[in-house]
Amino acid sequence: MKIELKVKLFLLKKIYLIYDDFVSSLAVACKKYCSRCFTNNVIMTSLEGYFIAESIVKKEHSDVFERVKAEVSKQRFLPRTTINKIAELCINGEDLPQEDHTHAESVCPLLTDDACAIYNVRPFGCRCLMSKHDCRQQGYAYVDAFVLSVNHLFLQFIEHVDANGFSGNLSDMLTFMASEENRCSYKTDTLKNSDTHLLWNLPIKVLMIPPEHRVRIQPILNALHNINGPVSKMNCSF
Repeated sequence: MKIELKVKLFLLKKIYLIYDDFVSSLAVACKKYCSRCFTNNVIMTSLEGYFIAESIVKKEHSDVFERVKAEVSKQRFLPRTTINKIAELCINGEDLPQEDHTHAESVCPLLTDDACAIYNVRPFGCRCLMSKHDCRQQGYAYVDAFVLSVNHLFLQFIEHVDANGFSGNLSDMLTFMASEENRCSYKTDTLKNSDTHLLWNLPIKVLMIPPEHRVRIQPILNALHNINGPVSKMNCSF
């Protein structure tokens, strides 16, 4: 299923708004200038990368690209599969690829004075980083199991919308999208080869929602299906 870029961006913004509405009902400790979780190991889709890159270009913040490019020479988390591929492997009873977690924890290159330089267009991987207690005091974040299920649902939908695109580390994706040629190829849906560290996305075949969360999550799923466009026509199940 091919979707025009303007429709993809419309859907992405709608998905973000639905998630923002969900988060507004949660009791979280996260607040502005609390930047302990700002890491370079965030994963994003090419749709989100394009959205962010265009914002950086429009605001003439080329220094942001330079900071991001400096990160690709450092050790970082490089995913070996996407969330929709994980769901497909699980439903087929296949083994999941072993992820390499020996990467170093580095501060996000988009962090400026303990605040996000692209906050309004930040990817979902950043939006869903939250904790019920102050992780600066506890040393770790605590996320409710249901919230994790909701996060997985949104990650699957965003990948589905960008099914002809790819996913990867924030630094790799933004370095790739810093190229005007790559952005143009993505925009015209003529991108044939991605960076070696970027993984091709897949549409949703099955949702990763555990049985105990299916009733409670249904209103959120309905809201996602009620978005006008290809998402509402999607055929998938738990």
